[in-house]
Amino acid sequence: MTNSCLTVTCARQRGIVAAISGKLAEMGCNITDSSQFDDPQTDQFFMRVSFTPETGIDLAEIEESFAPIAKDFGMTYAFHDESVKMKVVIMVSRFGHCLNDLLYRVRIGALPVEIVAVISNHMDYQKVVVNNDIPFHCIKVTKENKPEAEAAIMKVVEDSGAELIVLARYMQILSDEMCQKMSGRIINIHHSFLPSFKGANPYKQAYARGVKLIGATSHYVTADLDEGPIIEQDTVRVTHAQSPEDYVSLGRDVESQVLARAIHAHANHRVFLNGNKTVVFQASPGSYSSERMG
Repeated sequence: MTNSCLTVTCARQRGIVAAISGKLAEMGCNITDSSQFDDPQTDQFFMRVSFTPETGIDLAEIEESFAPIAKDFGMTYAFHDESVKMKVVIMVSRFGHCLNDLLYRVRIGALPVEIVAVISNHMDYQKVVVNNDIPFHCIKVTKENKPEAEAAIMKVVEDSGAELIVLARYMQILSDEMCQKMSGRIINIHHSFLPSFKGANPYKQAYARGVKLIGATSHYVTADLDEGPIIEQDTVRVTHAQSPEDYVSLGRDVESQVLARAIHAHANHRVFLNGNKTVVFQASPGSYSSERMG
């Protein structure tokens, strides 16, 4: 028996939880984990249910039987086989801390994804990527060739069957067209100083102002650059005794952790778009366990 999950979004109304749990029980499914959120501000309801079919019924049969309930409640819904790893394309430029962290997490099974390609506008990380048996694509981007470069990027995404693009410190602005085409399927990471300390050397700017907290934000990419719906954030405390270089090192650590947690949430279907915000449910028990250590 393999675990599956159901994700549901619909308008707030009575009886949703009872209908979902009752139908799953009727089909011989045991619910192993469930999270829900009823938002009175947006008048939306969100739910994620992990379950195990115990009578030999397959996911297609469950989905077919569930369709009438979904129609009655006006649900947007999806069933997912939790044993299937999400296919991901990573894009990186010359800062490799997030890329290397993700390669390690995937290698030990701590992230439920399959990295199907790495794209860069530089050659710096070709060797490390190829040594992990992952296809590497160097696609140079200039003002003059940006449409052609993005077409080449999308060809890699489509040919690889990728469901998610991760910008692991990819230092190029994506076009509005690409952001719209991949809406809700591009995750970015950056420091959490915005809108303060814009431009070059934000950590040095923060040091000059004597900040006490630095952090990172991971969010979905939209045409509004760094203003997409936030998935994950974290901070680390700094002191007057630390140097700008310390800030950079600490910032890289927190960026890596925040990006990994955001990908984990997305790949486990725990993130729901809710207007300009997200609903992010807690991880199911056991979902952070690694297949192996080291």
